[in-house]
Amino acid sequence: MVKLTGDIKEAFGTVKSFPIATASKSGEPNVTPHGFVMLMDDETIWIGDVFMKNTLKNVTENPKASIFLHGPETKGCYQIKGNITVKSSGPEYEKLNEIVKAKMPNARAKNLLIMKISGVYQCAPGPKAGEKIL
Repeated sequence: MVKLTGDIKEAFGTVKSFPIATASKSGEPNVTPHGFVMLMDDETIWIGDVFMKNTLKNVTENPKASIFLHGPETKGCYQIKGNITVKSSGPEYEKLNEIVKAKMPNARAKNLLIMKISGVYQCAPGPKAGEKIL
């Protein structure tokens, strides 16, 4: 189990747009910014699919993703990797839609992507760039 540090947890509250990288089954890469990204606990991230096209297609074919976590207020630069499960119904999906409606009253999430964190990597420049930290 991954135990996130306080700095990583705090960073989630400061970032407004999260670049998320995925790849198709054949390896075609895709990176897009997402606004509905929420840290739910030390090992789970929710990603709301309001406007996804290629990201959703990719995680359906290849259920892995990476999130870039960095911004002016963060205390570091992190790459978070994990495995994705897609849900389009149920209590978690409904809770996501309450969150989406509060921020965008006319929008609705098509799907909830649940990422189970498998690792966190250093992405700040320097000799430890790319090293697994959790």
